[in-house]
Amino acid sequence: MASSTTVRVLEKHQYKHQEADEVKEGEEEEDGTFPKARHVFGFMGFLGFAVVYSMRVNLSVAIVTMVNQTAIPHVNLTEDDQSCPISPSLSSNQTTKPRQLQGEFEWDEATQGLVLGSFYYGYMLTQIPGGRLAELYGGKLVYGLGVFITAVLTLLTPLAARWNLPALVALRAIEGLAEGVTYPAIHVMVANWVPPFERSTFSAVVYCGCNIGTVISLPLAGWLCSLEFQGGWPLAFYIFGILGMIWFAFWMWLVADSPARSNRISEKERNHIERALRSVKKIEDDDDDADARNIPWLALLTSPPLWAIMVTQFGWMWTFLTLITELPTYMDQILHFDIQSNSALSALPYFTAWIMGILCCSFADWLLNRKYISLLNSYRLWNSVGSIIPSIGLIGVAYVGCSGTWVMFMLAVLGAFNGATYAGFQMNHIALSPKYAGTVYGITNTAGSMSGFLGPYITGLVINGNNTLAQWRYVFYLAAVVSFIGNAFYFVFASTEEQSWSINSKKSKERAETEKFLAST
Repeated sequence: MASSTTVRVLEKHQYKHQEADEVKEGEEEEDGTFPKARHVFGFMGFLGFAVVYSMRVNLSVAIVTMVNQTAIPHVNLTEDDQSCPISPSLSSNQTTKPRQLQGEFEWDEATQGLVLGSFYYGYMLTQIPGGRLAELYGGKLVYGLGVFITAVLTLLTPLAARWNLPALVALRAIEGLAEGVTYPAIHVMVANWVPPFERSTFSAVVYCGCNIGTVISLPLAGWLCSLEFQGGWPLAFYIFGILGMIWFAFWMWLVADSPARSNRISEKERNHIERALRSVKKIEDDDDDADARNIPWLALLTSPPLWAIMVTQFGWMWTFLTLITELPTYMDQILHFDIQSNSALSALPYFTAWIMGILCCSFADWLLNRKYISLLNSYRLWNSVGSIIPSIGLIGVAYVGCSGTWVMFMLAVLGAFNGATYAGFQMNHIALSPKYAGTVYGITNTAGSMSGFLGPYITGLVINGNNTLAQWRYVFYLAAVVSFIGNAFYFVFASTEEQSWSINSKKSKERAETEKFLAST
């Protein structure tokens, strides 16, 4: 005869399957009136990423006008090493180019790399704490404060820059500390708010806010930097800082940590979400809350599927952040685009990534819902698309050299498929451990964020005073190789099974007892 524990587990399994049937039947039923609370959360999360990325990338454009290039010593170059010739076909406003060279600061390439990379020194430190805080106390306040503090510090950036270089580096590092909690916090909220069969598309919409923020902020920052008022470039920090503070007020008013805590959600939508989430949860025990506070760090950090995500995220972010931090400088120093054309073209990869990211993730959900592909192979497929094709695009940028038309084409192709990773490794964290989704994302994003300061630092070493097309090719080739290797590692070691370290010992014992009982009968 089965023990009482085994009977209880079997009853829970039976209830779970009943709930799963209800969800399948209810998927076509009305799940609340418009606007749905989860869609309001998604829209505000999208705007949050748009604002926070605007505050992150504006320095990449502003630094072009902040630096006095004519005051920086450069290595004598041979004719073959020179950058591209200035051609009217590259820009309609070449006459504005001389003004860009008269910035306030005499920073060489290595110093510029330090300034651009300093954000990520702080950013990598708060990924794991941000995830844990969101898991234990809810993601709403963690995410909201991350954006708000970043906004306040963005407003102070011009003051710090004009004070001295260490002050600017320190402020950017602290800004990274604040912003580092945002991705893990929103990951926890997605796990609490979004039914599994909607997650790829939903996450693509929310996380693609970073692309829209970049698309808007780069051209706008370029235009602001071209103005005479206040020196131009400080406006790029003032405008986006104010927008971040306005967003924070609406976020705190409209969004809740979960459907259970929301006073703006209909009963139909709450029931729909809770049924969908229950249908995929593992057996729950009364001591889940206590167990969630005791993370099995050793087992977690030695988990091959977790390392698969870390390695591919590092490679993907190396490519992504090379574009964010280095592309405006390349467009300025090598291709000679004026500041407004520079910023507009630098935004091109993120615009196409926004569109293609949503399309790829919608198609990924469609394939999964019709069982044309397994979840693991779906992750592998879209991760490969989002890693390999952009890498080919980077190699293409290096290969076409001074052809402005082909550079723009390569950037559009490169950026278009970057968003496919939202249906790849970006969602894999929740599959490995729904309970520790924030912590797991914090760990992998910490690894990925290392590329944020390593990339600019290594770029500075490669350039080393030689702002030439030949040196920049090495920068792009290196980014492509890192991304290729990361995807290959993911393809081999990725998994979609909830890991043993995510399931507490009591659950494991009950499952073993149940399996033994079923085998005997």
